[in-house]
Amino acid sequence: MTREPDDLSAPVAPADADPLPEGWQPLPKAARRLFVLGNVLGMGALALGLLVPIGLLVDHKPLALALALLVLVLLPAWGAWLAFRQYAATRWRLDGDGYALRRGRLWQQETFVPKSRVQHLDLQRGPIERRFGLSTLVIHTAGTRSNAVSTPGLDAGDAEALRDRLARWIEHDDLD
Repeated sequence: MTREPDDLSAPVAPADADPLPEGWQPLPKAARRLFVLGNVLGMGALALGLLVPIGLLVDHKPLALALALLVLVLLPAWGAWLAFRQYAATRWRLDGDGYALRRGRLWQQETFVPKSRVQHLDLQRGPIERRFGLSTLVIHTAGTRSNAVSTPGLDAGDAEALRDRLARWIEHDDLD
């Protein structure tokens, strides 16, 4: 809506040129690689850390070697499997009321941020995210408990569009 010169007291709604996507949106396919890389590296580090106790506690060398190899293979493989599941179970939604993030299958978590509670926004891009063309959108909210909602693995363009849309909401609320 545009403001006419004689109607200076009317509030101006933010101009939303692009329509909001309908429903829950999945993360881009590149985010799957980010999830897998993070989980495999984490589980690989855990597997390497378990090699010392295996070597110290298991007296029978062939059994210790077999157990060590099993740990080195199974833990990173389990991490990769978990990453695929986490990727598939992560969705976001932006509608006229605010931003929502849904994660998890077994332990489901849904976080909703009403647009009136958004304080400021950050985009974070680590080196691995930049390599895959991804960003993390961080929405800081008013309140003390869970005062920031972080959405990793967003396409860089989508993250910027979400940030800009939420920023227009903040500006519009400041005008009221």
